[in-house]
Amino acid sequence: MKFLVFLMAGLLSAATLAVCVVGGVYLYFGPQLPQAGDIGEPELNEPLRVYTADRKLIGEFGLERRLPRTYDEIPPAMVQAFVAAEDDRFFDHPGVDYQGIIRAAINLVETGRKTQGGSTITMQLARNLYLSNDRTYVRKIKEIILALRIESKLTKEQILEIYLNKIYLGNRSYGVGAASQVYYHKPLKELSLAQMAMIAGLPKAPSRYNPMANPERAKQRRNYVLTRMHELGEIDDDAFKQAMAAPVSATAKVADDRFEADYVAEMVRQDIVARFGDEAYTQGFDVTTTLDSSRQRAANRALRRALLGYDERHKWHGPEKTLDAGVVDDATALKNALEQFNVAGGLVPAVVTSVGKRSIGLATEQYGEVNLAASQIPWLGKSDPASKLVSRGDVVRLAYTGEKDKSKSWTLAEVPEVQGAMVALDPVDGGIQALAGGFDFSLSKYNRAVQARRQPGSSFKPFLYSAALANGFTTASLVNDAPVVYDSPGLDNAWRPQNYSGRIYGPTRLREGLVHSRNLVSIRLLRSVGVNKAINYISQFGLPANQMPHDLSMALGSASFSPLQMAQGYAVFANGGFRVKPYYIKKITDARGKDRFIAEPQVACDSTADCPALQASGGSQDASRLAPRAIDADNAYLVGDMMRDVIRRGTGRRALVLKRSDLSGKTGTTNDQIDAWFVGFNADLVGISWVGFDKLTPMGHSETGAHAALPMWVDFMRSALAGKPEDPPKRPADLVTVQIDPETGERAIYGGGIPEIFRPDHVPSEAAARRSGANAPSNEVEQLF
Repeated sequence: MKFLVFLMAGLLSAATLAVCVVGGVYLYFGPQLPQAGDIGEPELNEPLRVYTADRKLIGEFGLERRLPRTYDEIPPAMVQAFVAAEDDRFFDHPGVDYQGIIRAAINLVETGRKTQGGSTITMQLARNLYLSNDRTYVRKIKEIILALRIESKLTKEQILEIYLNKIYLGNRSYGVGAASQVYYHKPLKELSLAQMAMIAGLPKAPSRYNPMANPERAKQRRNYVLTRMHELGEIDDDAFKQAMAAPVSATAKVADDRFEADYVAEMVRQDIVARFGDEAYTQGFDVTTTLDSSRQRAANRALRRALLGYDERHKWHGPEKTLDAGVVDDATALKNALEQFNVAGGLVPAVVTSVGKRSIGLATEQYGEVNLAASQIPWLGKSDPASKLVSRGDVVRLAYTGEKDKSKSWTLAEVPEVQGAMVALDPVDGGIQALAGGFDFSLSKYNRAVQARRQPGSSFKPFLYSAALANGFTTASLVNDAPVVYDSPGLDNAWRPQNYSGRIYGPTRLREGLVHSRNLVSIRLLRSVGVNKAINYISQFGLPANQMPHDLSMALGSASFSPLQMAQGYAVFANGGFRVKPYYIKKITDARGKDRFIAEPQVACDSTADCPALQASGGSQDASRLAPRAIDADNAYLVGDMMRDVIRRGTGRRALVLKRSDLSGKTGTTNDQIDAWFVGFNADLVGISWVGFDKLTPMGHSETGAHAALPMWVDFMRSALAGKPEDPPKRPADLVTVQIDPETGERAIYGGGIPEIFRPDHVPSEAAARRSGANAPSNEVEQLF
């Protein structure tokens, strides 16, 4: 009896001591931690995401990849997998699993090592939200206190939702939404049971069980999760067996040009950082751009095809690197070597493994062995051996042709040294529809579409011709195409400009001067208008005056503009004379779904009452939304009509393959073929293509705008306008068509003339035609003279 009393007293003392210790610990650590009332939904560091107008992701910026999902959006099987793997008594305990803590304590006594932590999901969440990862008893005590407070404030579902959005799962992915995209490139709801179990196995050691880096270890961990789910009755036998047999399917995402718009994504990143500072990377800003994903894809492909086409017309550069023979003979070493080379501009790295007389054998990391015949090797002459180009061990590139015949689906290629840009603009409001600033952003961050200022050559002439029309000239005015020599004290030698062909054509109508890009006509035209007057006029198109030279060389396109600036200028011709400002951000939304910015661009309309574009854009519809007029509608139509002739019968004839009558355009080529341009449009879209070397190196005598840049434009517009009905510009009502003598530009009063368009006050008079004898029958001319 005494023993029992003594025992009971001891137990009571121990219990009292334990309560005092627990109370003391709580009183000591409790004030250091957030109170239950302060615990709520935590701020998640969400990255900045950038989308096309049709919601295709083109960029993500931030230290953490995160794609938050509500509890209802998370598949039940994913929840079950995490509970089975991390805390199978989660729905039963109050935040602390005392059984788990006791097991961890026993294990510590038996082994002397902290191999089991006894942490519940709630304790893990407490650690992630408020504590460090230090493995100390103090941290564990704090975890317990916080877990109990969290459970007193939040429901089990709320706790799981926060946990599954917060937990680190490797590869910079935080939360199951991001992990689903990182490892399997699809949304949560499309994951298989095996894939969910794979993700659920990651919290224990994300780097160790990474399915891309350690597929075998990851599979073992996945199978453990599936086994626990099966033991707990969460999945039946069939589902268990099927999931256990599934292969490891996690892969790194392969570069895909379908929605690739890295140059625009970087423009957006810089803009958002300028607006919001470092919060740009953590507040989950969602940016919708003006890009059209299908047109962006077309721009990427058109630019790359044009640059690769240029490369094939010129000398083979040689291999990027040559591997030792021992590496080529060792399959593992060869695979490791190939992993060091990324896909660039769609070009796949490959190693030459064999060289035949007229064929090449190659090894690739993703596509295995590839064999190329002579017809698939562009630089191989009719009688040249393949060894003239490559040797065993050379690292080269392969371009995918898309041929149905797999044996012909690849060609030898190389990363081109020449560069280019492609820009497409909506002329109604200035929204950028597509923009590619170079062959591949990963190779060069320099955005040639925006940052490069290059001489536009003859593609500048339409602005000069517009200035001429605004200063008394007509499309039928005669300008003498004859030699000119300018000798100035500031010049080392006299300037003797000439036409590209070297020929002289004499008196030339303005229309023909632009259609055939006559340099001497343009110089005389500028001299007649006046350099300063022309610069002031052309600056109304949005082209900066300080980028135009104050001399007659401006007539030949010696100014310097970026492709985007040229697109802005040409939009004036496309939209009937209004100056719109290019923009690329339509809307910025924060993580709570609140709109932080909505673009309200000015649109090309004469009035708010009759402006479909303004009504469709939303936002305010007052007069401030109307774009200012740069030139009158008659002028815009006449210059556009002359440029339609450039395509019908001038330097842009290659565009006839598009079989559209609503296209206007102009080629541009600078001295020594350093820059090649084609600028074209219809009423719905302005497209700019440019090709050149970054270091101002000549591209070769035949590499004119029509040969180097126009194919890119045609390739792009073929896709961009596919299925779109022709949309010819509306002709201003006051313009009239008159028959003129093609030789004199005077009115044809005796028949046999050609039609020309005039403003009413510029129509050639019959009296003037009679006085000059224009178009008169030969016998009458003889009588007159």
